[in-house]
Amino acid sequence: MSEFEEWKDTVYLKKRVITSDEEGGDITSYSNKFTKLQMDVQSAGGQVQAQIWGTQLPYVKTCYYEGNEINEGENEKDGICYKVDSSSKPDYEIISIQEYSEHKVITLKKLVV
Repeated sequence: MSEFEEWKDTVYLKKRVITSDEEGGDITSYSNKFTKLQMDVQSAGGQVQAQIWGTQLPYVKTCYYEGNEINEGENEKDGICYKVDSSSKPDYEIISIQEYSEHKVITLKKLVV
């Protein structure tokens, strides 16, 4: 059993989909298909995070994930349904993914509705 096992939250990963409008501008949306995941989601904090995010810090989460559904260089900008159900638009976006030997540290930022 992992050290994170007892703290895990259920979240839903939705892949980012980019389409173009009639003027050629990018429109970002998210797939209706989702992948159910378990991860430890915590509020971001500390001096370094405060310096990076400033006034946006309350809208940033640090997550610990063990699995292969989210990968560095592949899932940045995908959506995560954390405080909403799987049929809703994602309420968070993956900002960064740091891979370690046994887990991944994922930074999420709240999407403005």
